[in-house]
Amino acid sequence: MSRPEDTLSADVHYNDTEARKYTTSSRIQNIQASMTHRALELLDLSSPSFILDVGCGSGLSGEILSSIPPEEGGPHVWVGMDVSASMLDVALQRDVEGDLLLADIGQGVPFRAGTFDAAISISAIQWLCNAESSDVSPAGRLSRFFNGLYSSLKRGGRAVCQFYPKNDEQKKMITGAAVKAGFGAGLLEDDPETKNVKVYLVLTVGGGNLDGNGGDITGVVKGMEGVDVLDARHNNRSGKGEIKKGSKAWIIKKKEQMERKGKIVKATSKYTGRKRRIAF
Repeated sequence: MSRPEDTLSADVHYNDTEARKYTTSSRIQNIQASMTHRALELLDLSSPSFILDVGCGSGLSGEILSSIPPEEGGPHVWVGMDVSASMLDVALQRDVEGDLLLADIGQGVPFRAGTFDAAISISAIQWLCNAESSDVSPAGRLSRFFNGLYSSLKRGGRAVCQFYPKNDEQKKMITGAAVKAGFGAGLLEDDPETKNVKVYLVLTVGGGNLDGNGGDITGVVKGMEGVDVLDARHNNRSGKGEIKKGSKAWIIKKKEQMERKGKIVKATSKYTGRKRRIAF
């Protein structure tokens, strides 16, 4: 069975019919509620917070954010963004409490720096791995999203993104883009080795002082089983100063900058940065 993101963009797939079908399905409502509560558990918010709901759809997750009781740290105020006008139209008809924004997360997160305390995303970011045209790469879309998300969160802020990776390569591409944007990142899998496996990408923005850990992801997932900590940035510091222009590291850095702009670049290989012999 093919995945919808393999054939259509989200705004085309979730038309009026699909948006209503998605929202009225009791099975989807139960799954969405379960994953939203799991994301909130991982966020571990102790007081009412300002939350960005990425790929909010018809507001199923947002309703839960608004209904969290005070003894559990709520209720939360939220803003939802989604690329599907039909989904947002259903959300308006349902009179959800959050503010709604029609926007493509693959083009960035258009909010002022440090706006949100936290962010959640349920079953949305895997759509970024499929570009609609040949001149826009999945790597560029992922880069713009995670860089924008990082900027929009307060220092010490957290985000939890539940997603369905197509394969290990896609999982690696998504988590790699998050780490490259500056996040501390950890992967958590519920129901591993089953067809119902659910993957959660837990992200933190450094510079805060959450629980004395400075926003470090290892503090967020400390004690949890089955968590892979992906933040290897500290291991990559060479301490050798600036990168020499024209070197392999310099070329790779330039390629990454081009990818962030959505450009398609040639893959890095063992020949990248190698000097050519002078031909007479």
